[in-house]
Amino acid sequence: MSKRRASSWAAERELSGYIPCSPLPKKRWARSTIFAEKGSVLEISWLESAESTHLLLVNAIRSQRVSPPMAICARRQDSGVGSRGNRWEGGEGNLFLSFCLSGSALPKDLPRQSMSIYFSWLLKETLADFGSKVWLKWPNDFYVGRKKAGGTITAVLREDIVVCSIGLNLRSAPEKFATIDVEVDKNELLEAYFLKLKEENFWKDIFIKYKVEFLLSTGYEYFDQATQKKRSLKEAVLQNDGSILIDNRRVYSLR
Repeated sequence: MSKRRASSWAAERELSGYIPCSPLPKKRWARSTIFAEKGSVLEISWLESAESTHLLLVNAIRSQRVSPPMAICARRQDSGVGSRGNRWEGGEGNLFLSFCLSGSALPKDLPRQSMSIYFSWLLKETLADFGSKVWLKWPNDFYVGRKKAGGTITAVLREDIVVCSIGLNLRSAPEKFATIDVEVDKNELLEAYFLKLKEENFWKDIFIKYKVEFLLSTGYEYFDQATQKKRSLKEAVLQNDGSILIDNRRVYSLR
């Protein structure tokens, strides 16, 4: 094990008390070189379990224990952070991923409020490459048919560090939720996803494709923060920055 890797795991123990596990079967994940940012290597730290990979990574960044690019993936999660502060939990085998990048690593035309859509869409495309029919409900929920299978949240921290966290039901799902419709190796999925993130992507190109799929969302509801009620997306008009216009009011995703 490299000294850098050992120190990374030691920092996680000190910070959170969680026990890191050995990397999943492909040992290259002990130190992945698939995504480089200004000469830095993105490493994925695999944990046996975590209360929340999102909070773990956010706290590590705020305490200056880690810096981008970095990712944390847990085999189990007990108190994950979901939309509107809800909990996102799941059993072993599902995807519980959080990663951080510097803002300079993202497309220059990407609006900050569209980051969740951006990260979600690229994972949706990655899953499609594996044969999945997963679609993206506004603003950033993964759906299989009419059931939710996962979601994305983002946060921007000090010095323009972007944290993205994704929960996705790969193996099991609670009642009324879905698992994705294909079997996929977690290592292969993340490798393909980070390679796609590494490509030269532009928000304008992603938005064109997302706008077509947005029509599927119009048969659903969203939770309106202003009124604290669920509202139909039927009359919503998608804007270029990923927000929606409804009743002459612009609504942004707060995730």
